[in-house]
Amino acid sequence: QVQLVESGGGLVQAGGSLRLSCAASGRTFSSSTMGWFRQAPGKEREFVAGISWSGDSTYYADSVKGRFTITRDDAKNMVYLQMNILKPEDTAVYYCAAAHMFGITTSQWTYDYWGQGTQVTVSS
Repeated sequence: QVQLVESGGGLVQAGGSLRLSCAASGRTFSSSTMGWFRQAPGKEREFVAGISWSGDSTYYADSVKGRFTITRDDAKNMVYLQMNILKPEDTAVYYCAAAHMFGITTSQWTYDYWGQGTQVTVSS
């Protein structure tokens, strides 16, 4: 079992930055692939970024590549999403997720555990 709690969301102007945090608990966190997803009103949940269990591989959606960075700190059981140069279209609820697998997966259906989400709102 892995429990996930996100924090760090808020309101920011376009061009600004936010760092989301995901606190994980559970014995299998260090062997889990971790991902960030987001869901805007009226839209489906979409993959944003993923990091492998070892932390040596990352993958990003084209829409955030070069602006967002995912990292993990297994000593603290934390996953982070640094978001820079934010745009109004980044507005969404952001979710942290864990998958019992070694490779990065972009499909939400392959993730086993989810946090409750944190709202990010980017004003123009």
